[in-house]
Order: sequence, then structure tokens, then C-alpha cells
Amino acid sequence: MVQLLLSSAVGLVTDFFKHKAEEKKAVHESKLKSIEANSQWDASMASASSKSWKDEWFAIVLSIPMIGAFIPPLVPYIQEGFVVLDTMPEYYKLFLGGAIAASFGIKTLSQWGTK
Repeated sequence: MVQLLLSSAVGLVTDFFKHKAEEKKAVHESKLKSIEANSQWDASMASASSKSWKDEWFAIVLSIPMIGAFIPPLVPYIQEGFVVLDTMPEYYKLFLGGAIAASFGIKTLSQWGTK
């Protein structure tokens, strides 16, 4: 009787650890698939944007205020432009930031306004 109870307990413990190992393996495989999918997406986006001017366009547009800041007659216009941009709806600023982040391949910027 004791041997039967002991055998059942050992069987339960063995099954528990076997299940945990299988669960851990499944989680690991799922993470690997996700990493592979992200890698494929990054490669396809890089390939698609190799013939696009959007990155250069954003770089030029983002440089204009910086350059204009060194031209005294333009400074008031640049300052007023930022005041107006500050009044834009939050969703518009997030969409614009997301577009710029996607253009430059910055994934973490997509979470910038949400924290």
C-alpha cells in the first residue's frame, strides 16, 4: 500500500516537471518565431525603403528649424511654428512621431507618448 502511494506520488512529481519542461520549451519556441517574424519584417521594410525618399525628406524637414535658428530674421517664425505645433491634437503629434520613427527605423519611439 505504501509502495503504491509512493509510486503514485513519484509519478505525479515526474509528470509535473515534465509538463513544466514542455511548457518552457513551447514558450521558447514561440519567442523564437516572434523574433524571426520581426527580423523578416525589418528586412522587407529596409528593402522597400531603399528606393524611397521619405527618410531624406524627413531629415531635410527636421533640419530646417535647426538651420533657421542661426538666421536671426527667421527665428520668430520658427518659434511661432513650434508654438502652433504645440497646439496640435495629441493624436496628430503621435502619428507624426510614429511616421518619423518608422522612416528612421526607430521602433521604441512608437511607445513614446503612451507612457
